[in-house]
This record gives sequence, structure tokens and C-alpha cells, in this order.
Amino acid sequence: MPQASPVMAGLKCRCFNCGEGRVFRGYLTLKSRCETCGQDFTAADPADGPAFFAMFAALILFGPFAFILPLTGWPVWALVPAYLLLIGAMIAFVLWLLRPLKAILLNLQLHHKAEEAQFEDDR
Repeated sequence: MPQASPVMAGLKCRCFNCGEGRVFRGYLTLKSRCETCGQDFTAADPADGPAFFAMFAALILFGPFAFILPLTGWPVWALVPAYLLLIGAMIAFVLWLLRPLKAILLNLQLHHKAEEAQFEDDR
């Protein structure tokens, strides 16, 4: 069976090996194995990578608005809801990105057989 692209399978939250099995059993909880092909998902751990990339993307997209809003000259009673709307949009954007980013990073780690660095002992 041909392997799916790790990025495309990750965007669909599917296994990179078969492209069919689901990666998550909850919102961000990974399954231990693919129900279709049996790929072991415990061999990789994306850790904080998805959160970093999601927050960095939110910073790039929404950060300028945090600096532009005070320059508008709006009164405080109008700035408070504008900032609340901005913060809500940032949180929603990050939560929307977390699942596919976690699946992409997991699939890339498994596809490239990435593992923890091991150093030679120089004794």
C-alpha cells in the first residue's frame, strides 16, 4: 500500500502510512495505533511544537492589530470590546490550528523516523 503524504494526511488528521486511519481519539489525544494499518503512534511525540507554530501564526496575523487599535483614537468604551474580539479571534484561530498541526508534526516524525538524539560516550 503506498504511503500518503505526511502533510496532506496530517491536514486531514489521518495516518501517514495508509491515509485512512484517524490519528486522534479526542480533541488532542492521540491514539496509540492506527485502526486501519496498525501504525504505532507512540513512537513519536510532537510535544509543544504544534502549540508553538499555532501561536506564532496567530502572532503574525493578529499582532499588528494589537498595536493599531490604540492608534485609532477610539474611546476606551470602544477599545475594550475591540480587544476582546481580537483576543477571542486569536484563541479560536489557535484552537482551530492545533489539531492539524499536531497531526502533521506526528506524521512527519513517523515518516522520517525521527528519534531523540543519542551521543557517543567519549570515555
